[in-house]
Amino acid sequence: MKTLIKNGTIVTASDTFQADILIDGEQIALLGRDLSDGDATVIDATGKLLLPGGIDVHTHLDMPFGGTFSSDDFFTGHQAAAFGGTTSHIDFVIQNKGHSLRQAVDEWHAKAQGKAAIDYGFHVAITDLTEDVLAEIPSLVQAGIPSLKLFMAYKGVLQVDDTTLFRTMQVAAQHGMLVMVHAENGDAIAELIKQHLAQGHTAPKYHAITRPAIAEAEATGRAIAMAGMTGATLYVVHMSCEESIEQLVLGRAKGFNVMGESCVQYMFLFEQDLDKPGREGAKLVCSPPLRQPKDAPVIWQALRDGTLQVVSTDHCPFWFDGSQPGRKPGKELGADSFDKIPNGVPGIEDRMGVMWHHGVNGGRMSANRFVEITSTNPAKIFGLYPRKGTIAIGADADILVWNPDKEYTISAANLHGAIDYSLYEGMVIRGGADQVLLRGHLLVDGGAWTGQRGAGQFLHRNAHAAIL
Repeated sequence: MKTLIKNGTIVTASDTFQADILIDGEQIALLGRDLSDGDATVIDATGKLLLPGGIDVHTHLDMPFGGTFSSDDFFTGHQAAAFGGTTSHIDFVIQNKGHSLRQAVDEWHAKAQGKAAIDYGFHVAITDLTEDVLAEIPSLVQAGIPSLKLFMAYKGVLQVDDTTLFRTMQVAAQHGMLVMVHAENGDAIAELIKQHLAQGHTAPKYHAITRPAIAEAEATGRAIAMAGMTGATLYVVHMSCEESIEQLVLGRAKGFNVMGESCVQYMFLFEQDLDKPGREGAKLVCSPPLRQPKDAPVIWQALRDGTLQVVSTDHCPFWFDGSQPGRKPGKELGADSFDKIPNGVPGIEDRMGVMWHHGVNGGRMSANRFVEITSTNPAKIFGLYPRKGTIAIGADADILVWNPDKEYTISAANLHGAIDYSLYEGMVIRGGADQVLLRGHLLVDGGAWTGQRGAGQFLHRNAHAAIL
């Protein structure tokens, strides 16, 4: 099977140039001007840009949390991703207490089996570090899972102590593995929650009030210090505020191997949005919580100048009204108190369009930097480059035929995942994918789904990946 994409302008993290792309099978076979092949299906990309498919390295599909599961599974979440221009993602395997890491990984493979429509990898979140589990960590490298996650929050559920954090980092450093942290001081947060509930403070806005920015900054600094002590490579997920980014800057200035990401929502939604009438604020409950308007320009600057390397989503959707037939319980579980609201928001379909419109169109970054933070850096950091994350001969043919003049309005009614609201309802976007190809196979053609359930492949990733 051959496909020839003609007359487009290729945009990579480093270059912008006019060229045709010949795809043979699932890889890019040739780049050049005025290519022809009589056996190839031709896509005319006149006036369009050709970008590498997006890679979202922070998602939670079909994840158990707060007495329910995130609403997207490995098919609905993959459909949503593809329509938004994301062709690969990395999801979090959550170890249950008392289970081995192998058991946890097998459980997540079963979730994806027969459903996956885009390519996917796994991180493993360790919640119960026994001696057997500690000894099991290096085997994940052979399983193609060279990244670990540790939660420093959610006390009594997911949170680990400093001993677990330190010992895991030591083992990871020995085997070229990446350690990721959810950085919030869970002990302090648990006390603040208890105190506010005792005062009758139950509205959604108290979710943010009980998880202050300084609690994120403290945990970020602590994790960075441990990375410095152990020599581990650290990646701080969903950084939301100026205070935590200051800690990242300090750690990088000291020469520690530390990197960070932010998520789209922290640049557009803020703490005051949690105080909407009725239960509306519950839609926006995620952790870390939404911050202050002052933090958004700091995040934009950090993404622009390389302080932050990646923009992800932390896609963990829950129905706003999960009481309807056929839906999993959702945000209504927290109708009486903020501490019962399932933590998480949707975003996997919106990431590329929102960041293009406000980043590139908004003059905050070049198209090349957009490609870098949405695709190339994720591929390099997480052991997928150069198979993924670029347009080059021999790379997987994950290609977006991107129409910079395409205009649309984001609305829950137009989304393709299992979700009944959008964070960006009514936002007008200019720029989006007309066609989306995964390994040469057309997933999205205009507004039509042409992908296949079960065609997504597990991504076996490499250890000792890039430190950017």
